[in-house]
Amino acid sequence: MKLLFVCHGNICRSPMAEYYMKALTAQRGLADRFVIASAATSAEELGNGVYPPARRELARHGIDCAGHAARQLTSADYGRWDLLVGMDQANLRNMARVCGGDPEGKLRLLLDFTSRPGEVADPWDTGDFRATWRDVSEGCQGLLAHLQREGLI
Repeated sequence: MKLLFVCHGNICRSPMAEYYMKALTAQRGLADRFVIASAATSAEELGNGVYPPARRELARHGIDCAGHAARQLTSADYGRWDLLVGMDQANLRNMARVCGGDPEGKLRLLLDFTSRPGEVADPWDTGDFRATWRDVSEGCQGLLAHLQREGLI
């Protein structure tokens, strides 16, 4: 299963989801069934690492994100990934624009895989990286459970 997590700049929410999902699948002995990465809808942060408060929040949970470099989503990504998972409605709109639509139904919101669909809290606006962690961890756990229930992994 190839998962691409997407947010605006690829320095907070989407790398938090990428690195948590990598840790979660490894913890459950499923890492070999996944290719997991992240990308941005904008070019604002290209090449930058994970934003320091997001990096610290990941580290609080024992997750390393060293070596991350923000990259931008491309139209070719649509064909390369099984699911492209955005963090909010603006991401989803921009993802559809970059990808030329969503003919295969691959564009999803992370919290749609939880009992409380909606948008992942944006720490860039709120400064609350713990709320973002809560959303990301719940979303990734829900996504993994969904993939297992559907027999996709």
